[in-house]
Amino acid sequence: MPVGGLSPLFSPAGSGLGGGLGGGLGGGRKGSGPAAFRLTEKFVLLLVFSAFITLCFGAIFFLPDSSKLLSGVLFHSSPALQPPADRKPGPGARAEDAADGRARRGEEGAPGDPAAALEDNLARIRENHERALREAKETLQKLPEEIQRDILMEKEKVAQDQLSNRVGFKMLPPVDLAPLVGAIDGEPADAAIREKREKIKEMMKHAWNNYKRYAWGKNELKPVSKGGHSSSLFGNIQGATIVDALDTLFIMKMKDEFEEAKAWVDENLNFNMNAEVSVFEVNIRFVGGLISAYYLSGEEIFRKKAVELGVKLLPAFHTPSGIPWALLNIKSGIGRNWPWASGGSSILAEFGTLHLEFIHLSYLSGNPIFADKVMNIRTVLNNLEKPQGLYPNYLNPNSGQWAQYHVSVGGLGDSFYEYLLKAWLMSDKTDLQAKKMYFDAIKAIETHLIRKSRNGLTYIAEWKGGLLEHKMGHLTCFAGGMFALGADDAPEGLTQHYLQLGAEIARTCHESYNRTFVKLGPEAFRFDGGVEAIATRQNEKYYILRPEVVETYMYMWRLTHDPKYRKWAWEAVEALEKHCRVKGGYSGLRDVYFHKESYDDVQQSFFLAETLKRNK
Repeated sequence: MPVGGLSPLFSPAGSGLGGGLGGGLGGGRKGSGPAAFRLTEKFVLLLVFSAFITLCFGAIFFLPDSSKLLSGVLFHSSPALQPPADRKPGPGARAEDAADGRARRGEEGAPGDPAAALEDNLARIRENHERALREAKETLQKLPEEIQRDILMEKEKVAQDQLSNRVGFKMLPPVDLAPLVGAIDGEPADAAIREKREKIKEMMKHAWNNYKRYAWGKNELKPVSKGGHSSSLFGNIQGATIVDALDTLFIMKMKDEFEEAKAWVDENLNFNMNAEVSVFEVNIRFVGGLISAYYLSGEEIFRKKAVELGVKLLPAFHTPSGIPWALLNIKSGIGRNWPWASGGSSILAEFGTLHLEFIHLSYLSGNPIFADKVMNIRTVLNNLEKPQGLYPNYLNPNSGQWAQYHVSVGGLGDSFYEYLLKAWLMSDKTDLQAKKMYFDAIKAIETHLIRKSRNGLTYIAEWKGGLLEHKMGHLTCFAGGMFALGADDAPEGLTQHYLQLGAEIARTCHESYNRTFVKLGPEAFRFDGGVEAIATRQNEKYYILRPEVVETYMYMWRLTHDPKYRKWAWEAVEALEKHCRVKGGYSGLRDVYFHKESYDDVQQSFFLAETLKRNK
């Protein structure tokens, strides 16, 4: 589907960035015949062979002194060091890596487990070296004319990319900003509601002021130890909390704070660095934060920075299938996937959560390349056979085929479904492909994953190769609001059904909160062994200031005006104040069933960007 059909918001692709960048990244490449090598080409070949020899000897002399490590890296992977195909990082890594409320993975292992961290590091070293050796071996096996052709193609690509980076941002087309939707400067008539709104704003000020005091310019705040927290998910990019919170500051009329955040973005937000980043996390927190701030304020600096970062992310799509890598070095353009992902796969919730931002990047830049990249993802998905109509979480970007058959509406899968629905709504309901994909997907989810507990709680299980695991994650709780939001345009006769399904999911997630000591829900809860909506494993008992449950409350309140959703949301606010608020901000908890708070010492950027906004 051409991008022009997705929304009346979008005008035809313009010139400027569109011409330079589209030609650079989307143009054809010339090959060459088996002509004799010139001196410069012989020199390049010599460099390739020299790099190979240097890599082999460098691996021997510079790796840690361990015979087991050397044997695993250079020859065969030691079973003791080899992670399982579907291995996932532990909750400590999850919190330390500041994973988003819509992020991709569940967790195993104790928080801050040094053995798990060592295993991850060793796996990363082994994978990088094995990949380098494999690429060098493949190069040596090529015919001379093939090597010559590859060199010419890379030279052309580098030249075009450099041209795009030089001229791309000075020629952004004019944009007509639509008027803001919703009440502006309105205040509730009910005095009690006004008081609660002011309380949420005070919480935002407490979180923001402490971030400013102790971690200004860093990605996130450590509210207990009162310092900065910088996750490896963002590489060397800094300021995640500033960018992520821009729209909340604007909506809450924190004008001075918004202006100082804008000034920091203008003066300090820098993407010209050697940094490997999570494409997904950088997209939703940085690109999404900048685009939202631009549409709210009209400040051109936010559009400029969003498009600049969008261009930096484009090399992630340089795969045989066009399914992007999870991790990208934004300087070199080299991408890879998480070492733990099944068979080197990309993750559904990650590559499926680019659509909204990239469609807007095309509109804001006048260049269709961003929309083309995400529309190709749809093409790949639509050409694949879905087992039982379900979308597995793992897709190999080289083969374009599914890997492990694991389906989840929580971590690894969640926001793919959210973005299908919102892509359709964003297009003013003209993107019929997104609508069909969404309703087909939730029909399969209801058939194969949605179950009722013995006492009548509706939950969404996970599907692994045809077997159900009766576990539901906190991340899955967004689905209650999603079902309700899409209910009005459901197939004939199903509107009330989906609204009711959203209400049932909201009730189940409320029970997961209500059955803990702190009245905040665990990372995952189970429906087996005689328990319902309770975490039974220690590594599932933590809470990291996630927004999904209050997000569902917000949608259910907006769509039904049932006062219980406001009541439940306020109970969550009171629990946050009682158990997560510290002098230096707000912290996640390691065990929601434990009577004494055990803080994880991270104030996630999405707490300001989402959790507090949903309660507002």
